[in-house]
Amino acid sequence: MKQITILEDDSDIREICTFLFIQEGYLVNAFRDITSFINAGTKPDIFLLDIMLPDGDGRAVCNDLKSDARYLKIPVVMMSAHQDRNSVMKGCSADDFVEKPFDIDNLLKRIANLVA
Repeated sequence: MKQITILEDDSDIREICTFLFIQEGYLVNAFRDITSFINAGTKPDIFLLDIMLPDGDGRAVCNDLKSDARYLKIPVVMMSAHQDRNSVMKGCSADDFVEKPFDIDNLLKRIANLVA
């Protein structure tokens, strides 16, 4: 079973994503802030990270993951309603970017392609 870790402070988006990925057969770990995310220490097949979080910037989390040998090869997908793809991809070494609001089918396909 594939595992996804979601870092998203908006409870509605976090719950929707959790539900969708469970329906797709993923084991889901979902966190609302960077502190709880770091303390959990999950090692999934893919990370889905929001950028604007209550205790920091998701791009910094992405860069931390990509600079750690334990997580280097795990895909990271960033998502934001306030940033565009170019500025996000310049600010971190994510594997993909999804703009909010997102198309559910598109999100599921992009995640599935990265963990295939």
